[in-house]
Amino acid sequence: MKNEYLPFQSEILSVLRHTEKEYTFRMAYDGPLKAGQFFLVSLPKFGESPISVSSMGPGWVEITVRRIGKVTDEIFENYVGDSLFMRGPYGNGFDIENYKGREVVIIAGGTGVSPVRAVIEHFSDHPEDAVSTKVIVGYKTPADVLFRAEMENEWKKKLDLTLTVDANPENLPGYELGMVTKYIPDLQFRDIDSAVGIVVGPPLMMKFTAQGLAQRGLRDENIWLAQERRMCCGLGKCGHCRIGSKYVCLDGPVFCWSEAKDMVD
Repeated sequence: MKNEYLPFQSEILSVLRHTEKEYTFRMAYDGPLKAGQFFLVSLPKFGESPISVSSMGPGWVEITVRRIGKVTDEIFENYVGDSLFMRGPYGNGFDIENYKGREVVIIAGGTGVSPVRAVIEHFSDHPEDAVSTKVIVGYKTPADVLFRAEMENEWKKKLDLTLTVDANPENLPGYELGMVTKYIPDLQFRDIDSAVGIVVGPPLMMKFTAQGLAQRGLRDENIWLAQERRMCCGLGKCGHCRIGSKYVCLDGPVFCWSEAKDMVD
């Protein structure tokens, strides 16, 4: 019988620094994956941390790590050629088939861009799979932006991208000002009944963004959120992720708004 708690060793293939606190690690991995799933990443004597998949390809998976504690501090000390321990992937993830042939709106805030990045990449690489793809991403300041090169070289050219910040102290060009919810009333749809929305970010941001999309007419069952903050053991054993009758690591972390709106965090 397979031991679900037993991690495997994965080599760090490359590291991309975004900010002082956020790095993306490309790890050796070969297996089935979905955007929105997560791994438990660990180092002996330091513990483990749940980290979402941010991109994937043949023989590799990328995870974007924010330096916020003991485990992630230690992960930042490991670079190319070193290894980390991982177990997973866990969770249901985003099913691309749910969004094909529709008008797609993706709204993400801060590090919430990471778990939805692979979905954005798919529609950037295959724009014909959607009627249209609109992306709204928000950060605190331009210095906090993740995946800047992809936004500039790919997403801006192939998708309808709005990049917004809470503050722009140096008045740098290319940024809108304000929260992501500010731009929901400007969204235009051909067929609101079939349009779909994906929302990832801090809990309050997701709540008000999903409510804003619903007020525009998107059906509750056509809005998906990722409760990535609540992920823990990945196996539904520790109970840390339980919200009501749902276990985020097993039933999620991706939920329709029809379910998520009643999950009091």
